[in-house]
Amino acid sequence: MNITKRDEAEQCLACAMSIGEQLLISGAEVSRVEDTIRRVCMAYGASRVDVFSITSSIVTTMYCDGFSPCTQTRRVTGISNDLNRLDELNQLARRICAKRPAPESIQEDLAKIMEESRYSFPIQVLTYALISGAFSVFFGGDVKDMVSAALIGVLLKCFESFVKRETENTMFTALLCSAAGGFLANLAVRAGLGNHADLISIGNVMLLIPGIAFTNSLRDFFSGDTITGLTRFVESVLLAIIIALGFALPGFLF
Repeated sequence: MNITKRDEAEQCLACAMSIGEQLLISGAEVSRVEDTIRRVCMAYGASRVDVFSITSSIVTTMYCDGFSPCTQTRRVTGISNDLNRLDELNQLARRICAKRPAPESIQEDLAKIMEESRYSFPIQVLTYALISGAFSVFFGGDVKDMVSAALIGVLLKCFESFVKRETENTMFTALLCSAAGGFLANLAVRAGLGNHADLISIGNVMLLIPGIAFTNSLRDFFSGDTITGLTRFVESVLLAIIIALGFALPGFLF
């Protein structure tokens, strides 16, 4: 399929923007998002494609011979790392560039990728327990601290899922979860279930620490995407400060 009309260009651009949006949500670097959108549009006959993306927005203008340029904008929210979905989206983009299917076919393939199930809730709960308990022991905790951290990790996952149903504010969610984790750690020590509130809290804080976001900000800096790197860096630092405050506040109360 080659673009011959403006409405076809709008449809192709919309498909490219949808793929780029999901790539960004799944944790792709900005340069990958821009390059994917550009390649998809060029595959359908665009003479020039200008793409600008940051962590929260994508703006693309596609130029084709015979009619005026097409411009579309996407507001991006709810970024969460999903490497499996990221890989499938990359494969989809490569198939599009090689075979140039109709926009309807692209939408169907994209819908199939989005409908694929992620890790089940029980698996996520088990993962939270393992991470909390393992890091508590790694930093010097004993068996009682490990068990307490694992149990609190399970409770934090349930609490986090409840909070995320009510709000999409990452900072607010992190504050509530960290405060709950700190309170439960101190309560576990008071009840005799653990021996060291700080080591229990260390295990739980690893569930919330924005390590991937901080690493991605450095990656964007080295890739030349200064605005995106700075944005992610500031978000990571603020989130880390909020998490630290959340875990520290219950300590003052106890």
